[in-house]
Amino acid sequence: MEKWNLMAVVVLLGLTVRWTVSLNSYSGAGKPPMFGDYEAQRHWQEITFNLPVKQWYFNSSDNNLQYWGLDYPPLTAYHSLLCAYVAKFINPDWIALHSSRGYESQAHKLFMRTTVLIADLLIYIPAVVLYCCCLKEISTKKKIANVLCILLYPGLILIDYGHFQFVLLIKLSCTVVASFILCWLPFFTEREQMLQVLRRLFPVDRGLFEDKVANIWCSFSIFLKIKDILPRHIQIIISFCFTFLSLLPACIKLTLQPSPRGFRFTLVSCALSFFLFSFQVHEKSILLVSLPVCLVLSEIPFMSTWFLLVSTFSMLPLLLKDELLIPSVVTTMAFFIACAISFSIFEKTSEEELQLKSFSISVRKYLPCFTFLPKIIQYLFLISVITMVLLTLITVTLEPPQKLPDLFSVLVCFLSCLNFLFFLVYFNIIIMWDSKNGRNQKKTN
Repeated sequence: MEKWNLMAVVVLLGLTVRWTVSLNSYSGAGKPPMFGDYEAQRHWQEITFNLPVKQWYFNSSDNNLQYWGLDYPPLTAYHSLLCAYVAKFINPDWIALHSSRGYESQAHKLFMRTTVLIADLLIYIPAVVLYCCCLKEISTKKKIANVLCILLYPGLILIDYGHFQFVLLIKLSCTVVASFILCWLPFFTEREQMLQVLRRLFPVDRGLFEDKVANIWCSFSIFLKIKDILPRHIQIIISFCFTFLSLLPACIKLTLQPSPRGFRFTLVSCALSFFLFSFQVHEKSILLVSLPVCLVLSEIPFMSTWFLLVSTFSMLPLLLKDELLIPSVVTTMAFFIACAISFSIFEKTSEEELQLKSFSISVRKYLPCFTFLPKIIQYLFLISVITMVLLTLITVTLEPPQKLPDLFSVLVCFLSCLNFLFFLVYFNIIIMWDSKNGRNQKKTN
């Protein structure tokens, strides 16, 4: 009984933090003509409710694709339609065709925020609690601490309740083949329908990258303008090859030695490979990496906490655009303190705790003096955190040079990319040097 009482308190705390962040501004508030991602979510409700399914992804006089046209999978569209029916019941003006564009009010903001909270209550939070309760290697105390830290991860809270992208959780929760088939069934009836949806989902025409994003292509463009010197089809091929090759080792290892632990770490590695090397990646896509990192938080608390801090920092330009500086700082500090206290992360930096013992033993066969890896990682963590703090302070207090207006945003992306490349190597080392018989760990308090 005590366990579930504590779990209820943790969940309530997570919900309280989420709702507190939702009281702040949102993406594009009062900024015509596009009004930001908040308006995108509202507009999708307008389109899905007022137009037949076959017109959702096509440009028309009633559906201008240049104005937040649907470019997410059908499941997202169905979720928007469901929300639209509720909106119609409360206030039809919220989804009126054409006339509702740019609609803003406190009542509507409350409605939109509530849809996110309900999605969390129905899907994400139960999944987190169930996952942590099923962990066999850790004590009840650690399971509750794990739930607390995952629910306090600032990146997801700030995007879902500040920037406004609730649909990510719905997408992630329905990835089985049967759901995919059901979602796409209305679009399989005609070839052109299916092709148009694919065109919207894979925006090849936008180029290798669009906004400032902390992946390899945006960072590398500082030195070499790939978008300008290579044809589009060559960019796609290069992106595909790098993505495929970077995730291949982990996938091969998992296929040859399948295990739940290996599956969790391979999820992280593959998601990070897609973020770093894929074509046309959005900065919010780092959340697709952060969620599987949350699954290994109890196994490598120091490195997981570090990664989740960097992932939030990588979205700094987006969060500042949404005027979410204070919520970002507060939630990040709360998350860091929760992890530091719950998992004693600074005491979990030995080779064994970092899951690097097998790798270090292999290296010491050739370099007997290779005993300094944990110390190097500690120094890298310190450098990373100090740099992130300094760059955040510089970004919010100084004006960039007139000739380089995007300087600070580019620096944030470049620094984050360097961190992510380091983590990609780190997670792949864990996967490749994971001993088949070394997965069973003693239950710890």
